[in-house]
Amino acid sequence: MISEDQMIERLKGGMLVESGDQMSEKYLAGMKRILTVSADTELVSAPAYYLAAKDAPSINAFVSAMGIIQDEMGHAHIAYRLMEDLGVSKEELIYERDPSQFKYPYAFDVPLTTWVELAVANAMYDRAGFTLLGDVFRHTTFAPWKRALVKVDKEENFHLRHGETWMKKINASAEGHAKLQRAVDWMLPLTLEWFGLPDDLKTQTVQLDYGFKGQSNDQLRQTWMSTAIPFLDSLGLETPVHWDEAAKKYQIDYPFPCRFDPEAKRWLFDEGTIDWMDDGSGRDSVMKRWRARGPKNDEFVEILQRGHRQIANMIERGAN
Repeated sequence: MISEDQMIERLKGGMLVESGDQMSEKYLAGMKRILTVSADTELVSAPAYYLAAKDAPSINAFVSAMGIIQDEMGHAHIAYRLMEDLGVSKEELIYERDPSQFKYPYAFDVPLTTWVELAVANAMYDRAGFTLLGDVFRHTTFAPWKRALVKVDKEENFHLRHGETWMKKINASAEGHAKLQRAVDWMLPLTLEWFGLPDDLKTQTVQLDYGFKGQSNDQLRQTWMSTAIPFLDSLGLETPVHWDEAAKKYQIDYPFPCRFDPEAKRWLFDEGTIDWMDDGSGRDSVMKRWRARGPKNDEFVEILQRGHRQIANMIERGAN
């Protein structure tokens, strides 16, 4: 491990980081955090997508969804494996953490139950992954991750194109268009939250300072909207977002952020804006909702951990 001054000089010189012994303590802690979020997000997407894939309209469609799930598991393995090289136990991270300790976007805690919702998730959630990891791929100073993301970047692009293709097919009928609109109504705001706190509320700048990524949260949100909104517009789907020509950016037209009813899959726009941060007063906030997790958190993590426990129990019984 190197000192903080040495770390800064290394990064100023444009040198990539290859291993833990080339990191300062602060850089190492920050890299573990961003890798954990990436790995957990990819991992939990598997049971989330599988739930909806069972509604596939054909065997071929189901197989394509299984291929995407397999890709996501592979992406998770990459990030967990990189953390192993940084001294983190992959086994403990995946199989021994409490569900509430997993760090992934709240969106995956809200169940996807139909093929339409899976198509929209591929087009919007995977687009968010493509936006985030594409930015990491272009800017990260951690060389092993940069190399691994060559494959991940291409596969996430395929996932979002898969979603777009199916949304176009579904949109061909009036009934399909209505189903897409219902899904977009609750899933688009969840994806806008995906990119995290607004820049003016961020207290930690480690990810930008150390070159873990190149764009801020608000910039990434704009990058996502720059492709997602035109696509949704092309299908005639209504979105609570508009392009502000004077400001040269997309503006969100609803109280952002606001309360969400996960059981009804409905945003409570009429109740106005809530705070991002939890001030301890008991009032609703985005951070309070995120920390409480959503309706599928326990179930999805249980699915991922169950097989490991069963095998461990079998081995223990065999040893006795």
